[in-house]
Amino acid sequence: MASLAFDTSDHGLLVALIEKGNVLDQIEEESWQRQSEFLVPKIEALLLRNERKIEDMDSFIVSKGPGSYTGVRVALTVAKVLSFDLNKPLYLVSSLKLLRKPGKKCLCLMNARASRSYAGVYDEDGNCLLEDKVMSNDEVFAYLEEHPDVIPCGHLEYLSLPSSSVHLALNFALEEKEENKIDDPLKARPVYLKETYLR
Repeated sequence: MASLAFDTSDHGLLVALIEKGNVLDQIEEESWQRQSEFLVPKIEALLLRNERKIEDMDSFIVSKGPGSYTGVRVALTVAKVLSFDLNKPLYLVSSLKLLRKPGKKCLCLMNARASRSYAGVYDEDGNCLLEDKVMSNDEVFAYLEEHPDVIPCGHLEYLSLPSSSVHLALNFALEEKEENKIDDPLKARPVYLKETYLR
């Protein structure tokens, strides 16, 4: 069972080839505001160097957001088209959950601009303890102070915190499960969160 996973929700771009829960190969690089230009060529390059065709894929796994408005849409749109066209399953995963460190209780964070963060808390096994939401950066620091057993995860330079090293592709491999499968790929919708924060 071979799967193709990709994420363009933040500054970087990730394309990974996964088989039976193992990461066979991946391409990961910075591509801020150029994900729409690079994603399809990187998919083609990854498949070519592994002597695979897109038709060989049994499923697709993609981040659904939150994150960059354009970035989230780029990956999700490509995944929807491939899943629908090839009639293969589509799995959707929170962009924040992909930032967690398995085995640790994590506050997963991403820069939402304007002194705010996208935030979600996941336990050691990946169960959601705090649903993905927008928090002010002050609220983030207060949460960390109140919960010393939780570690911050993500690209955290914007908070003047050390960024955590995370294996995105491996986290994708952990999320190819029934609860993340969407029945109709054309109904897949991105998660932005900012709209709910403003209500």
